[in-house]
Amino acid sequence: MTVKEYNRSVEEYSDSIYRFILGNIKDEERSNDIVQDSYEKLWRNVVEIEYWVVKSWLFSTAYHTMIDMIRKEKRMLRIEPSHEREMIYESGYTDLNEILHKALERLPGQQKVSVMLRDYEGYSYKEIGEITGLSEAQVKINIYRGRIALKSFIGKIETVL
Repeated sequence: MTVKEYNRSVEEYSDSIYRFILGNIKDEERSNDIVQDSYEKLWRNVVEIEYWVVKSWLFSTAYHTMIDMIRKEKRMLRIEPSHEREMIYESGYTDLNEILHKALERLPGQQKVSVMLRDYEGYSYKEIGEITGLSEAQVKINIYRGRIALKSFIGKIETVL
């Protein structure tokens, strides 16, 4: 591909790729970053790529870049500067115990019992199975689903504190 064809690909496809990515992640800044990264990768491979395949190559590259970015953000732990943490704590007091009990009350019976026996009482999966009459696999599933439900009810800890 020539430099002229590269520039033409920017003019023809950058808006379409941007709209495609923006439609998926709903973040203008990150969408711009992904488009820019895709064109940077194209520039590094400009000798190997023919112009007639550039559109599909760009969309594929942008999609994979978006997926990689999403996965990376999920793995990253957000570390706040200490002054931001202090502002959160000063913003107001919430009874965390009360919120947790409200969340537990919303769980279905088996999930609630399994989570409470495991996390509050410290029983093993096998012991919980013997107490409830469930198999170990069922106990693990109930605890997993219960914890997911608790997490979605409570939300981010920063909003609670």
